Amino acid sequence: MTDRKLALEAWESLFRAQHELFNEMLEDFEHGDLAQAEYDVLLTVTRSPEMTARLRDVTTNMLISQPSVSRLVDRMVSRGLVSKCPDPEDGRGALIRATDAGARTFRSLATVHGRSIAERMSRLDDAELRTLRDLAEKLRRG
Repeated sequence: MTDRKLALEAWESLFRAQHELFNEMLEDFEHGDLAQAEYDVLLTVTRSPEMTARLRDVTTNMLISQPSVSRLVDRMVSRGLVSKCPDPEDGRGALIRATDAGARTFRSLATVHGRSIAERMSRLDDAELRTLRDLAEKLRRG
């Protein structure tokens, strides 16, 4: 049986580490052309086949509500970062596609952000990083 006190200590440590690293990495977005939430949308979209993802898949990967994601995507459409069209397989859904400008803007910031992540995570060696990745996936799978 899991030690309850140890479980709480582990959770608090994980939560605080994530929170502190996340706040440090927000600096990556201060002088860029994308807000952190826009970056997250483009991360999902650009990793999808043909740089197109269903709105529900974008929402699943976000930490904000579905109506907030919809409003965010609409703002991104008006900025020319993505296009939005009805999903032919789901009459109520929408497909989100990165525009050339959106993909370029994403790649530019992704390079900076990737370096920032690697730098901060370099506190751990490769074996520790693999362990952290595997443990986080195990927690996510439930």
